Amino acid sequence: MHVRRPATLASLAAELGVSRTTVSNAYNRPDQLSPELRRRVLETARRLGYPGPDPVARSLRTRKAGAVGLLLTENLSYAFRDPAALAFLEGVALACEGAGQGLHLVPVNPEREDITAVHRAGVDGFIVYSVPDDDPHLAAVLSRPVPTVVCDQPRVEGVDRVGIDDRAAIAQLAQRLITLGHRKVGVLCMRLARDRNDGFAAIDRQRTAHFHVQKARLAALNEAFSAAGVDWAGVPVVERFDHSQASGASAAAQLLDKHRDVTALICTSDILALGALAEAKRRALRVPQDLSITGFDGIADAERAGLTTVRQPMLDKGRAAGTLLLDTVDRGRPREITLPTELIVGSTSAQPRTAEERWFGP
Repeated sequence: MHVRRPATLASLAAELGVSRTTVSNAYNRPDQLSPELRRRVLETARRLGYPGPDPVARSLRTRKAGAVGLLLTENLSYAFRDPAALAFLEGVALACEGAGQGLHLVPVNPEREDITAVHRAGVDGFIVYSVPDDDPHLAAVLSRPVPTVVCDQPRVEGVDRVGIDDRAAIAQLAQRLITLGHRKVGVLCMRLARDRNDGFAAIDRQRTAHFHVQKARLAALNEAFSAAGVDWAGVPVVERFDHSQASGASAAAQLLDKHRDVTALICTSDILALGALAEAKRRALRVPQDLSITGFDGIADAERAGLTTVRQPMLDKGRAAGTLLLDTVDRGRPREITLPTELIVGSTSAQPRTAEERWFGP
């Protein structure tokens, strides 16, 4: 059987009577050719079965992969399931589109230490999305000789960063609850470290948390309520490793089973807060009459639920991270972008009822 040999750049150039550079430009630098010549090159390439320049060979020659790596220390499905992460991903994609760059997702399992995916990623730089300070994948990224931008956490000396002022943002929310009169509060927070802890988080665990965003938010709450005369050591904080509404519901149940006198649940994410709302409904607790519930992030589902929360610009955060990574003008000195947040006062927070007035459900 006769097998037709695939066309090459050289045979295509010979067929067209042009140089190999002209053929290459049709794919890599189309602005260098007239529209008519480029059309003729591409049509002849299709007719002869020429697949185009080898991208691997091109990357070896130029030492450019043409893609940005986004490190997620979560399973890949998380990026498409979590609304805040999805908005961030869209923002990064928009920045890459504007610069003509591809986007390479580098997801890793949070309970494994295999850093192979980081070393194998053919990218020109990394955006690291919200990881703990002791994450081995972060260390692997920083060992690569490519630019890096960290989003949210952790702060790494000499590395560009995009984020918000977490302490100031949640302090506003705390002050709102304090002004309303809440002193018996509980907290539902996202994971504080790489080890799984689905339960109460002691003061020492809060203070030594490796996830800096959660650490900062808890520290700000501690400071605000301590200033209002609340002994933070007596404030129950329940941690969840997995970030889901089901986790929020189970965390709320765990806290309320042991501390029936709390008048407000402060959740460090809207996802946890939406789960807490579901648990309050299951217990026939009226929100906000019997229990105030607050969140953090400002996702669409939280807005629809009327949640009192802090809105942060997740899409803008992703776009800023991508733009910062691709901007080579001031590269060489650490740059930081701090985005604004907004306190959203919804229908899930109000003055606490007295113990006699509150209904604790069945």
